[in-house]
Amino acid sequence: MSDTQYAVFLYPQAVEALGEPIKPFLLDGSGGPHIVCAEIDTSGPLFVMTLAGKDARGAPSELEIMVPHAMIRLVISVHSDQGIGFAPYAN
Repeated sequence: MSDTQYAVFLYPQAVEALGEPIKPFLLDGSGGPHIVCAEIDTSGPLFVMTLAGKDARGAPSELEIMVPHAMIRLVISVHSDQGIGFAPYAN
């Protein structure tokens, strides 16, 4: 996996349709709820999001979430070590 992360924003109707199973993966921000992914794949019939995490023993693991493309509202690519946010830049 690369250092690039993706913030994937779903339509509100998609979040409602996916229900409780998607809620642990949603982060809330000023831009709205989103999923932070290590990788995305848009080439197949489903939009695939790969999330990096840790298993119950603390070992690195990956999780894939697959949803229809029509559920995706916006994808933002982030190329830095800082978190995803929408705060003004201060010198």
